[in-house]
Amino acid sequence: MVAPRMDLQNKRFLIVKPSSLGDIVHALPLAHALKRCYPESWIGWIVQEAYAPLVEGDPAVDTVYLINIPSTSDPQAGRLAYFRALPALTQTLCRLRRWLQREPYDLVLDLHASFRSGLLGLTNPGGTRVGFADAKELNPLFQHRRIEVPDSVVHAVDKNMLFCNHLRCPPGKSDFQLYSSEQDRDRVAAFLQGHRLRDDDVLVYVNPAARWRTKFWGGGRWAELADRLIGEAGLRVVFAGSAQDRDYIAGVSERMSRTPIVAAGELSLTETVALLQRSAVYAGLDSGPMHMAAMAGVPVVALFGPTNPERVGPYGVEHRLVRNEGLVCLGCRKRHCGVPRCMEGIEVDQVYRAVLSLVDLRRSAAGGGKG
Repeated sequence: MVAPRMDLQNKRFLIVKPSSLGDIVHALPLAHALKRCYPESWIGWIVQEAYAPLVEGDPAVDTVYLINIPSTSDPQAGRLAYFRALPALTQTLCRLRRWLQREPYDLVLDLHASFRSGLLGLTNPGGTRVGFADAKELNPLFQHRRIEVPDSVVHAVDKNMLFCNHLRCPPGKSDFQLYSSEQDRDRVAAFLQGHRLRDDDVLVYVNPAARWRTKFWGGGRWAELADRLIGEAGLRVVFAGSAQDRDYIAGVSERMSRTPIVAAGELSLTETVALLQRSAVYAGLDSGPMHMAAMAGVPVVALFGPTNPERVGPYGVEHRLVRNEGLVCLGCRKRHCGVPRCMEGIEVDQVYRAVLSLVDLRRSAAGGGKG
């Protein structure tokens, strides 16, 4: 469905996509397309505070509304998550209402498609609310316009781009990118120089952690993979992730005979973008950094088990998917599993060869050089 004929120039668009990291990355091309098609528009974004730097650093986004509501879907949220989230949600709705009453938006674009996001969009006085027709949790009831999702649209990015078609702004290649500042790049360069990384070193960004325990591969296998990449292939390896991943990654590093670079908890989100842009290949789990790598144009080696790469796989970039093929339970979306055969069945050599194949492609593209 395309929006009724109306002048979308000089309009104010409010994007409701508060989390998670990968989902925000998947929504950024919409903001880029809108700003490209309607350069005089004003784009606001409601986002969880933890992910705000990625949105705040994007030149297409003019105003960022920070919220901080505890997650109810995180595997570690616990049974009392809803009781903890309710007071924060109530306060957030009141605060948003005050902010948006001052400068309301013409269109509210609800990409999050939940009951909570419907409430967030409702805080904007007036305007037209747009959401997905197939959204769950009663979300369509909040919307003035509902975008139908064809059966042929599977990937989350393609689904988000239906908003572009609805707003008569087809996405272009330039819309699929992430931004880092010169300051971010300088900070990363200094960090890597501190670890004696040379300009001609080939860097592999390794992300061994995720929110779902069923996505984990095993610290010993990551250690073996990194040792082989450093020792046999002559590459440099950086283990990256959040501060919460630091202990796990320290355990991986302690099992190694070689010395990796450890960046977990050391860099901001936008600095992580700069680190990815410096890397030749991403190797890791299905997680937010994987989507960041793909959007940054970095070739991806991704290990998949309980999730479906057709829906959330690396988008628009050269990649290799490593799976324990043949299991009927692949893509089960279980966050708890007594026997996670889908991940345990992935061999180190499979991942190693996949990384080398993409490194070779990068070298060929660079004319046979090392970097």
